[in-house]
Amino acid sequence: MRQQFLSASLASLSANLRALGASLLIREGEAVDVLLALAAETGATRITFSRDPDPHGRLVEERLESRAGTLEIISCKDVCIHERDEVLTGSGEPYRVFTPFSRAWSKLGKPKVLPKPPSIPGLDGLPGLDLPTLDRWHLKPEGEILEAGEKAARSRLTTFLAGGLQHYGARRNIPAGQTTSRISQDLRFGLLSPREVFHKVEERAKDLSAAGRDSAQKFVSELIWREFYMAILWHFPEVLEHEFNPKYRSMTWPGKMADFERWCTGETGFPIVDAAMRELNSTGFMHNRTRMIAAMFLTKDLLLDWRLGERYFMQKLVDGEIASNNGGWQWSAGTGADAAPYFRIQNPWTQTARYDPDGIYIRQWIPELRDVPVSKLITAPAPGERLAKSYPPPMLDHSEARERALAHFAA
Repeated sequence: MRQQFLSASLASLSANLRALGASLLIREGEAVDVLLALAAETGATRITFSRDPDPHGRLVEERLESRAGTLEIISCKDVCIHERDEVLTGSGEPYRVFTPFSRAWSKLGKPKVLPKPPSIPGLDGLPGLDLPTLDRWHLKPEGEILEAGEKAARSRLTTFLAGGLQHYGARRNIPAGQTTSRISQDLRFGLLSPREVFHKVEERAKDLSAAGRDSAQKFVSELIWREFYMAILWHFPEVLEHEFNPKYRSMTWPGKMADFERWCTGETGFPIVDAAMRELNSTGFMHNRTRMIAAMFLTKDLLLDWRLGERYFMQKLVDGEIASNNGGWQWSAGTGADAAPYFRIQNPWTQTARYDPDGIYIRQWIPELRDVPVSKLITAPAPGERLAKSYPPPMLDHSEARERALAHFAA
């Protein structure tokens, strides 16, 4: 689904560039080889790119700079508002905890957004490939995704600023309905600049009540979390393979792969977990609250390796971004930077009662449960009891699973 969104966004970008007098050139191959060949073909003297926070992007950048010869290489900061070595402790060390990172981040001056250029000079007649499609990648559509492209992204941001921002603090943990900005995939693919989002939120907050301004600050905090995880990945790239907290790197994960398959398909018998997984599989999106619930269920109740869940989310999420996905999974597993302590184990039933008390979200994604009374959706059933004939009973007792997880992590 992420490739589906990407291909549609590239088509939108191509049209936007044509309107400014330029064109989008598509070529394939090893990135550095293709770029250097194109520079030679056009007589270019300079290559400019936006810096990447993940190890793969860093490696490509290093290869390009080492092979550039007389070409001028200019790298730009655009993925983040503050990146790499901008937010450090007084002793020049990277932050490992979010709150002091957030304070330091907030004190830094924020670069302004540059105006849209009236035109962009283009080079016509260069050979290139057609715009990529799912067919070219031998993929098929997997679900219904949000409209792609810059215009759609700006529309989502405008709608959120007009109405959702002022209620964000009160509604952001409710998975049913439009309670968040829904621009995560737009930031992921560069359809929106984080600088522009930040400044527009700050400007809108001036017209809001005290409660509205507090909501705006909570939203900005999510932008900071995004940059915190990118900083963690930059300074500690080993987190993609290992637990951030070294004391957990020797821990085993005794869960069963059969249980992982039930989690993936939304057949665990825990409605809030299954609704989250079915939403992901159908739309390429999952609300942040249910991401935490589903992740803790996998790592704590099922004692399955967080890397399994991290990999599955990256396969499915339209907004799948390496740093945030890794950070979120390690946070939920209790192994990451500023993570939830291992003894914080969310109870899916109480989480349902708190964040989906009317069962709206569950009934939307689990049709088998649409006629089940709400009281049954928020309360653990008796052992072996089915909430509906066509819906499986809970695959385990959460209280017992919690005790197993506490003992396993403590050891």
